[in-house]
Amino acid sequence: MKAVHFGAGNIGRGFIGLLLARSGYEVCFADVNERLVEALKERKEYPVTLADEKQETTIVTGVTAVNSNTETAELVEAIAEADLVTTAVGVSILKHIAGAIANGIIQRAERGSAPLHIIACENAIGASSQLKQLVYEQLDAEGRKYADEHIAFPDAAVDRIVPLQQHEDILKVVVEPFFEWVVDKSQLLPEHRVIEGVKYVEHLEPYIERKLFTVNTGHCSAAYIGNLHEYDTIQTAMNDAEVVNHVASVLKETGAMLVAKHGFDSKEHEVYIATTLERFRNPALKDEVARVGRSPIRKLSPLDRLTLPALRGHELGTGYLYLARTMAAALFFNAADDPEANEVQTTLKEHGPAYTISKYSQIPDSHPVHQEVMKQYEILQSRI
Repeated sequence: MKAVHFGAGNIGRGFIGLLLARSGYEVCFADVNERLVEALKERKEYPVTLADEKQETTIVTGVTAVNSNTETAELVEAIAEADLVTTAVGVSILKHIAGAIANGIIQRAERGSAPLHIIACENAIGASSQLKQLVYEQLDAEGRKYADEHIAFPDAAVDRIVPLQQHEDILKVVVEPFFEWVVDKSQLLPEHRVIEGVKYVEHLEPYIERKLFTVNTGHCSAAYIGNLHEYDTIQTAMNDAEVVNHVASVLKETGAMLVAKHGFDSKEHEVYIATTLERFRNPALKDEVARVGRSPIRKLSPLDRLTLPALRGHELGTGYLYLARTMAAALFFNAADDPEANEVQTTLKEHGPAYTISKYSQIPDSHPVHQEVMKQYEILQSRI
């Protein structure tokens, strides 16, 4: 069996590629990083080490790679022959890989190939559905008809902390022991192969939102509050009682909202929150605040990890004060190599915090959540 995975970075190798290999797939990574691609081609294997006391290492074998910039014909051929296609590139990059996937589907139609599942493993709600729309835009009516019958884009929720890292071995990747990959069973084709370690559910939205509004919301809350305290890593920030109390309070708010909306068992969700906080503290990881806080515009956007749960918290009466404080703290995040952070700082200087929050969250200044963000911004500003 063959799989094409877009994204040969740490998450691609340390999470998705690892599970696919365990399930018997030969994995072809597609990436623009020439050094990674050439190393994977040459060695056809790479090590994955767990960030725990034992530091157990697994050698992932049977892999290769293709440069998605310069080897487009080889990439399309790999998709045409694949039994599965997955991605871990970031939602904003999906539009750049849709063309290759569309061309691969066209070749599959010409050859009468077997049905194919395409799963976007991204930190977003409905990422596979978003990819499907982008791919369909590149197909004609006949191609879309074929895809309707033979190609499925099941949505997924993925969760594994894989920090930025550098090793002497360019292919080595260190990951936390915990992982979760949930796939929408209702969107699968009648015949599908089970991937080892994947949980298949009939209704995916509760699991996507549980992860997004607990792990991702909590992670960026630790980053933005940690940044105010000038911590370099999430782990050092999570040794500060004030940061921990803030993150725990944020997750209490999102937890109450999730329980109210999706009917999660409150005690089980409390355990999930406790596990998440322990994951953030993992001393075997070194997760930089600059990485986790990166892209504040995306994180403040209307459907993402801060604005959406805050608005829902207001609607459901489950609370949003600490979420508002995180949103305010995001305005203080300034990383020189982050274009989004630079844009936020420019907007802040030119137009002020009220305009900036409205622009990126699309919350009008008359809304109680906006007003709370401004109140928290003034409090944080007074402490600097």
